Amino acid sequence: MLGRAALRGALAGLAGTAAMTLAEKVEQSVTHRPNSYVPGRTLTALTTRRRLPGSARPPVRNHLMHWGTGALVGALRGVWSASGLRGWRASAWHTSVRLATDQTLENATGVGAPPWTWSRQDQVVDIGGKAVYSFVTGAVADRLVPLAPDRTPSGSAPPRRR
Repeated sequence: MLGRAALRGALAGLAGTAAMTLAEKVEQSVTHRPNSYVPGRTLTALTTRRRLPGSARPPVRNHLMHWGTGALVGALRGVWSASGLRGWRASAWHTSVRLATDQTLENATGVGAPPWTWSRQDQVVDIGGKAVYSFVTGAVADRLVPLAPDRTPSGSAPPRRR
């Protein structure tokens, strides 16, 4: 049951990643911010234990990390949906999970910098993009993943009978 929820959540995560990518492209058309290749450099550091220079632009690895992380964190959201953690509150919490996942991997590999060292605009763009991802992922997961039979829609287990 949870395996199926995770698989459906991964699909929801891909939908959320597509929405986040579209939102980022719209934002970039307004702000003229260039593409980020931090995900690709992070994947390189994770898989080869070597860091690429900041000027490196590995597009294939960038897409693998971008979409792979979206699917992986989406799988968790699918399990949440099955467990009764649903709706906008779950999606808001999921935004924190997505941000924490990215920041942990990027900073543990030495590729990224702590968010408090970024400009305010970069912080808003990153949080906004991850929120779009999480709310779309959550909406899709909540539709694709049925609630586990022993759960109530509020997210709590039904009362025990004595």
